[in-house]
Amino acid sequence: MNENDVKPKLTHNEVIKEAIPTLAGTIGAVLADPAADRFAEDDIQFLKFHGIYQQDDRDQRKIAKHYMFMIRGRIPGGILDSKQYLVFDRLAMDHGNQTLRITSRQSFQFHGVVKTGLGPLMKGINQALVDTLAACGDVNRNVMAPPAPALNGLGSQVQADARRASEALLPATKAYHAIWVEGVQLNIDDPANKDFVDPLYGKTYLPRKFKTAFAIPPLNDVDVLTNDLGFIAIEENGKLVGYNVSVGGGLGTSHGNAETFPRIADVIGFITPEQLTEVARGVLTVHRDFGDRTNRKHARLKYVLEDKGVEWFKTELAARLGYALAPVRPYHFDKQGDTFGWQRQANGGLCLGLYVEAGRIKDVEGYKLMTALREIIAKYPLEIRLTPSQNIILANIDPAKQSEINATLASHGVAVEQQATALRRASMACPSMPTCGLGLAESERFLPALMTRVEGLLSELKLADDGMVVRMTGCPNGCARPYMAELGFVGKAPGKYQIYVGGNESSTRLNKLFRESVKEVDIVNELRPVFSRYAVERVGGERFGDWSARVLWAEIPIKS
Repeated sequence: MNENDVKPKLTHNEVIKEAIPTLAGTIGAVLADPAADRFAEDDIQFLKFHGIYQQDDRDQRKIAKHYMFMIRGRIPGGILDSKQYLVFDRLAMDHGNQTLRITSRQSFQFHGVVKTGLGPLMKGINQALVDTLAACGDVNRNVMAPPAPALNGLGSQVQADARRASEALLPATKAYHAIWVEGVQLNIDDPANKDFVDPLYGKTYLPRKFKTAFAIPPLNDVDVLTNDLGFIAIEENGKLVGYNVSVGGGLGTSHGNAETFPRIADVIGFITPEQLTEVARGVLTVHRDFGDRTNRKHARLKYVLEDKGVEWFKTELAARLGYALAPVRPYHFDKQGDTFGWQRQANGGLCLGLYVEAGRIKDVEGYKLMTALREIIAKYPLEIRLTPSQNIILANIDPAKQSEINATLASHGVAVEQQATALRRASMACPSMPTCGLGLAESERFLPALMTRVEGLLSELKLADDGMVVRMTGCPNGCARPYMAELGFVGKAPGKYQIYVGGNESSTRLNKLFRESVKEVDIVNELRPVFSRYAVERVGGERFGDWSARVLWAEIPIKS
């Protein structure tokens, strides 16, 4: 045997998936053990497939490790009915940290759940006819879709297709139902379980996570090109005729590792709605079969596209489908983001877009958003929609109830008009400290204060009314999609951030690294000369991202 015949060593995650393909681990047994306050390392990896991350409170590490859990729902398109929302609210109060966190993929996360509350919380979610299966792990994650009630009927069709795609890409393991609904440990030594092979994913699932999203041009509110798989709705004469398919997007990277990088997806062809699920499965199986299982930092579909090329991918996908995709149809994105305040729906009802700072629904002194939402949703039949920018829409509201809802919100300090500045409404942050184990710097807890300082600077320069997409993450994994922002901050170390500039309003262009490591106390001073130049050098109504790409990019040193 020569050295070329030696098989590369698989990652540990691949080994344990091969050994326990049901994804059961010993989760059920440990869950039932009152003496255990946490799960072992292998079970921690299996828990992710069930929508659960084991974490610890990093604020308490100097005293002792306080173990807790983050649980993420699978909510295709971010839509819940009133009863489901109220279950999430109750579970957050009873078993979480009395807040609900809207994710950047249109779901809810519970934080601060201790092990004794994990079983009851998971059971409560499933009893509400929602689940957390595949909200994390090496599988297709929560499928995104435009949340705003459409004025032309397209939205409901696209939402339905998003739900179809979500169901078509679900793993088939019996372990989830056994553990979280029946409350038993699946016997992993039973031959039927030991030899289980998922009909779509195979025995070892995907090399890494896989993300899917739907968009309706000209609004790119889901950042569709950042996903492994995207479906861009094509409309003709007011009707949905199909989708352009995009593949190979992804933003996660690692500091100091040039082999990792964010990537915009390639748009490879057009399909009809009837072809949707088979194409989704086909794209996913290319990732399954060709993704890197020896290096998890190089395991996303974007690296398959980058290494093998777009034409190779199109040929491989056509071989699996038995046909080539039709040519890409014309489309155009001109903006992203949410609409706030009251809007009229096509069906005659009203919807209300509410800004949620950093995605955290909570009560604080003088601003009791969580209580206000609970009272409104319990009283009026309506639909709840979570947005990709971490805000919330209350939909299908009887116009006769508008004044009552305004009064309820006002009584709890929640504004309907002028909810926040344009800058703040277009900002996002990941949770980072103290819950995320990957966080290198603050994000959610720091961004509001930073926005206040930046708003002051912009006001001083007569730029207060300018819109600008600002996003922050505590690490380079990019959960809040900072690499698409006009102004992005990425945690480098405690109290230090990279600064990125040059994304665009349509969220179709990656930004570039402008400053490598800036102390949080120095950020505004670093931005002052930049914004001062922007104020005098921009052309007409040129946005900050476009000016940065035109001017600042030429001044950024090229790294060898």
